[in-house]
Amino acid sequence: MDTVDVLVVGAGLAGLNTARLLAEAGLDVAVCERRTSLATGIRTTGIFVRRTLTDYDLPHLGPAVRRVLLYPPSLREPVELVSTRDEFRVGDMAGIYAQAVEDAERAGAQVALNAGYPGKAVNARFTIGADGARSTVARQLGLDVNRRLITGIEEVYPIRTGSTPTFHCVIDPRLAPGYLAWVIDDGEHAHVGLAGRADRFTAPLPQLLQRFRDSFPTPAPAGPVQRRGGPIPVGGLLRRIVSPDGLLVGDAAGAVSPLTAGGLDPCLRMSELAASVTFDYLRSGNRYVLEHYDGAALRRRYRIRSAMRRGLSLVREPGLAEPTFAGLRTPLGQAAARRILFT
Repeated sequence: MDTVDVLVVGAGLAGLNTARLLAEAGLDVAVCERRTSLATGIRTTGIFVRRTLTDYDLPHLGPAVRRVLLYPPSLREPVELVSTRDEFRVGDMAGIYAQAVEDAERAGAQVALNAGYPGKAVNARFTIGADGARSTVARQLGLDVNRRLITGIEEVYPIRTGSTPTFHCVIDPRLAPGYLAWVIDDGEHAHVGLAGRADRFTAPLPQLLQRFRDSFPTPAPAGPVQRRGGPIPVGGLLRRIVSPDGLLVGDAAGAVSPLTAGGLDPCLRMSELAASVTFDYLRSGNRYVLEHYDGAALRRRYRIRSAMRRGLSLVREPGLAEPTFAGLRTPLGQAAARRILFT
């Protein structure tokens, strides 16, 4: 049985970034991932926001998106928001994961695909759960697990278009109860998807996605169509995310915006804190070091967005969503929308 300092479970962006940082710090790190290929089973849209683009040097990004259109269920009179800065870029996640594996291995980490957890091949001093919204590591370590989830589906494909890169968001509880449907057209690829509360879906997700495509103008595919999806935690950062035996990072820790369901920025930032705390703990053996991994700052940041998420979940009928857009069309409403979407 191999013995390592740290076993990272899950080769998503959070897990691979944490593994790289720990390996660069001189620890013996192994990563196990149950998928046989990181190009399959992708569960993120791959939207990177401005603050991430500013702070991190990321490869394989699409063109910048500065324009957002918010649509009521009727699709009439959408609210247009235009920024003077590059607010979003959509990443080629398969390429990003491949680069992250290369960077982690170059730093000295061992990355094993088709390797489930718990396994018998590795004995670790510390385990990091980066294994998604329904984390097995969380249960094995007796830590908190995500209870509030939405489920999404998305199709991604290349397009031929000369249109202005735009992020279209449709609020319609008939298609996406408790969340939204979207089309991201960055001029090179289209991402067409929806997500919502599984207990309120009126049909299987592929059927709802087809209804959305039939009702909303979407770019035609100019190449293969890839389908992805899965559960998304929207309950905010979990309380118990660390123990003397391990910790959680990324979706496993609930590090996803409760309102926008964006998790790529918090997963990168949280992985830095996770690596720092893990290194200090293993070097010193002092359990009090683990108290620094509580996510209090992220939890405070999400407090208002959690309340807005609960409000969005109350919208069960299209007739309740339409009046909201009257407020969004005012200068004050548009300023509030910009603050949420562009920060």
